Amino acid sequence: MGKHQSKIHLDDLTKNFAEVHPGLSNQDALEEANRCLYCYDAPCIQACPTGIDIPTFIKKIASGNLKGSAKTIMTSNPVGASCARVCPTEELCEGACVLNHSTKPIMIGNLQRYATDWAMKNEQVLFKAGEKNGKKVAIIGGGPAGLSAARELALFGYDVTIYEAEKEAGGLNTYGIVSFRLPQAVSYWEVDQVKSLDVKIMTNTRVGQDISAKEIMDSYDAVVLAIGMSSVPMLGIDGEDAKGVYDAIEFVKDTKTKPITNEFLGKKVVVIGAGNTAIDGATCSVRLGAENVKILYRRTLEEMTAYDFEYEFAKQDGVEFRWLTAPKRIITNDNGEVTGIECFKMELGEPGEDGRRRPTPVKGSEFVLAVDVVIKAIGQSRYVSLIEEFGLEHDGGVVKVEKSTQQTSNEKVFACGDVIFGKGQGEAMVVTAAQQGKDTAYAIHKRFAQTVSETA
Repeated sequence: MGKHQSKIHLDDLTKNFAEVHPGLSNQDALEEANRCLYCYDAPCIQACPTGIDIPTFIKKIASGNLKGSAKTIMTSNPVGASCARVCPTEELCEGACVLNHSTKPIMIGNLQRYATDWAMKNEQVLFKAGEKNGKKVAIIGGGPAGLSAARELALFGYDVTIYEAEKEAGGLNTYGIVSFRLPQAVSYWEVDQVKSLDVKIMTNTRVGQDISAKEIMDSYDAVVLAIGMSSVPMLGIDGEDAKGVYDAIEFVKDTKTKPITNEFLGKKVVVIGAGNTAIDGATCSVRLGAENVKILYRRTLEEMTAYDFEYEFAKQDGVEFRWLTAPKRIITNDNGEVTGIECFKMELGEPGEDGRRRPTPVKGSEFVLAVDVVIKAIGQSRYVSLIEEFGLEHDGGVVKVEKSTQQTSNEKVFACGDVIFGKGQGEAMVVTAAQQGKDTAYAIHKRFAQTVSETA
């Protein structure tokens, strides 16, 4: 292939990562906003984990007050621009819309995007910091939960510093959700909204390495642990150290931070797992020019953890799903490159502790798929050593908190986001992380307010 042809291919592949869905036009947004009934005690508000006043923000679109609309959204949800793109709205606000019973629900997510896109394009700064109250709070992790906690605390007047291990803040929204669904520019704008409140963000700073937990504990009045989760764990099978085996988290991150390459062109890819990250790994592979992409999942469609809209999106991209299928070993050639994957057929047995039926291999059911690439997407491991450096009680890396206060076993440390998310605690969503961040800020503020009143 000549240089010119190769360049054309790379340009095409790069274009594949442009945002899939265009936003609403001005006319479409106006017409959609005017469909809203502006319900009293609107069920859509109750269905939103961050409690956005949806009728109000839509009414402001209808009246041409786009800054007011964006501020209404972002007041309730500090990552509302990202959530407009990645929330499972059909399960949340749109699913609760009263118009489901007659016509079709209001396109709340699209209207939310319309208002926040206007604010981004017009470089609006929506908030200003509260008067300083003399208290200092450290936030470990600059993802949705950490940013939300920081924003609320800054509005209350706290001196807030975020410690972020990556080059940029934003967490999952910056690095972990595919560009064609959530461009980095959206996450950067949300980070800038927080920075505008005099919040200091120390990037490229890994707590536990660059600064100790003790140093942070000694320097701040309160600490918020919002560190999320870590890399994809090992499969524990032969061949997973081969060339051509990828961690889905790192794979998606590379597509957002490095130039697109043609190394997947014409390749056969399997993704192991069936959560949202697995879908992202599969759809990224399609956009990188893979010839065939399969998702292998050891359970059935009913147990899949990916959102319904993610599943439909993957099917539209031509991704194949192999249910009740689990890897046994990865096959390599003499050069250590992936050439195939041997799998078991599975069957579901009795329910486990999480209530889901346990998959077990069917004896003698082994078969081989010819593949060039394997992407692991079987969940994420935990930052256990850092949690223990803070001396916090946890269950396998899931930090234990008092639900009403977000307080950990150390009264000075609060936690929110994926670090407190475990089985049996609902669904881990960007929007729930944002609300937990807000709740944590309120709890810290309430604690200090009580301290002041008790010493007055």
